[in-house]
Amino acid sequence: MSDISNLKRQLKIKSGAAKRLLKENGLYRKESEDLKRKLDKLIADGVPEDEWEVKNARRLCEESNKMIQDSSERLGSNIADLRELIVQAKKEESLAEDVDLLNAESVLEEASI
Repeated sequence: MSDISNLKRQLKIKSGAAKRLLKENGLYRKESEDLKRKLDKLIADGVPEDEWEVKNARRLCEESNKMIQDSSERLGSNIADLRELIVQAKKEESLAEDVDLLNAESVLEEASI
């Protein structure tokens, strides 16, 4: 019985982490777009390339892109783990209509979009 409860616990943990990582990744993408827009505006306004403001905006864009890449990798790893857990849980008949399993499947579906 502890095996099933451990599986349910892991489903909750992994699906919660996937939700958090999806949100985090989305926020980083939005931030990157905003920073890129700001940089483009500075350049369009004729601010010289060697000005601190332009250099700083470029650095922030690069940093934001690195965070997108990092969160995407973590999300991918988490989704792979969640997918394995869902396969294991579907083999257990007692978890067929479990709330945690259904929630994990919906998170997996959301991440696939």
